[in-house]
Amino acid sequence: MLNPAQVYDPRFHTFDSWACLMCELYSPQQLEIPSATTDWKKWGNGIRAIDVFANEAIPMTDSFDNWFDWAEALVNAVNPAVA
Repeated sequence: MLNPAQVYDPRFHTFDSWACLMCELYSPQQLEIPSATTDWKKWGNGIRAIDVFANEAIPMTDSFDNWFDWAEALVNAVNPAVA
């Protein structure tokens, strides 16, 4: 099980700022640091390769029209619900 708040809330972020926070959080995994040419769908699907997420129900990006909706689904899939 993941530790609490292991995926940043995407609200109030651009894709670049949110993805950079994720790169920092998972720096040992050497995620690609986003650039102006980064395809968010490819980057997002790369998250699935991180060992800590291997057994989580990580959503594929293909089902989403924008990065924000996908990132929210990712948060809901891996962050524990607050009771």
